[in-house]
Amino acid sequence: MARPSPICRLPDRRAALFPEAADADWSDWRWQARHMVSSLDALAVKIPLTEDEREGVRATAEVFRLGITPYYLALVDPARADCPIRRQAIPVRDEARIRPGELRDPLGEDQTRPTPAIVHRYPDRVLLLATDRCTVYCRHCTRRRITGGGEGELDRSALREAVAYLRGHPEVRDVLISGGDPLLLSDGRLEELLADVASVPSIQMIRIGTRIPVTCPMRVTPALAALLRRFAPLFVVTHFNHPREVTAEAALACERLVDAGVPVENQTVLLRRVNSSARTLLDLNHRLLMLRVRPYYLHQGDVAEGLEHLRTPLEAGLEILSAMRGHTSGLAVPHLAVDLPGGGGKVTLQPDYVVERGERAWTFENFLGKRYDYPQPEVRDCSCPWDDEVFYAPGGGGVPAQGEAVKRPTIEPASPKPTV
Repeated sequence: MARPSPICRLPDRRAALFPEAADADWSDWRWQARHMVSSLDALAVKIPLTEDEREGVRATAEVFRLGITPYYLALVDPARADCPIRRQAIPVRDEARIRPGELRDPLGEDQTRPTPAIVHRYPDRVLLLATDRCTVYCRHCTRRRITGGGEGELDRSALREAVAYLRGHPEVRDVLISGGDPLLLSDGRLEELLADVASVPSIQMIRIGTRIPVTCPMRVTPALAALLRRFAPLFVVTHFNHPREVTAEAALACERLVDAGVPVENQTVLLRRVNSSARTLLDLNHRLLMLRVRPYYLHQGDVAEGLEHLRTPLEAGLEILSAMRGHTSGLAVPHLAVDLPGGGGKVTLQPDYVVERGERAWTFENFLGKRYDYPQPEVRDCSCPWDDEVFYAPGGGGVPAQGEAVKRPTIEPASPKPTV
């Protein structure tokens, strides 16, 4: 018996919206980027807008870009203003209102930005901002001060400065390349960027934050997947928010990456009236796992300016995790993350299953409401003397010798699958 398909199948509106697009055009990511719908007049021709949406487009025109690829626009339900794709891509009046507590730089990135391209908030990892462009300007964007326009693609002088910063900070082992969407760079520019970052001896891994598999999946070509594989260990961190986004094209993009040996993880943003139910998120995460995409974080909405109408109360995320636990594999249950306003960093929340913390036992309540005691051990010494005295001692094998560079293994790209 065939397994269930992860692909969401709803009416295909491509022909109705873009009848002029030949198959070769539609499957070309550059055509998609060139034909983004980016004005009220162009959008109103494609979608019957509500007055709230029309006013939202007008009111936010000077604040944040409007831009939607033809592919992603074709996923919109034209009859329902509460369509989850529509709420992510088309602004409403509320987005133009700034409420108390909302911040232009909600994560405090600019105060830890030693170079134009680098944000260094955590001791061992940095964010590298490669571009200010995206294929869809999501209405819940937390970095809208950058993606609103004006920063552009990382030029070579900014790249040299960023790489020099990495070389001067050997404590950095992990680089997250984001923006904007770095996969909007050409293969040549992306290869140059990755090669320069990977050349820094202390860098152990690279991550690419991208929404391309969701909003412009045709960008993930076999050549791009092979390029990314050459820089292993490299992880793609993508951003599916709703099961409607798991289309045949998105599935192919994810499978091309995974088949090439590039792990893919997903970070969902919890959005009110978009995905703020356990049913929706369980469905999404089950579909992603069938594509071998691991649900990683469920992000509480950041307090960026104009986004309160999309944010959920903190208890909503905890209730969703409670409803998930025990009813699905742990692989399908993400971490609920809150990025503390003003640069406090990321913390995670989870439902509290501990009822009582005793000296001899802790009492837990499981997902069915039943209580269980977990006895504490009598001996509490948790030290690891072999690690301390042998493995992590000088010359013990756990730490490179002084001045010795961490060598990156040469890994050949995976062979393509034979055509059946």
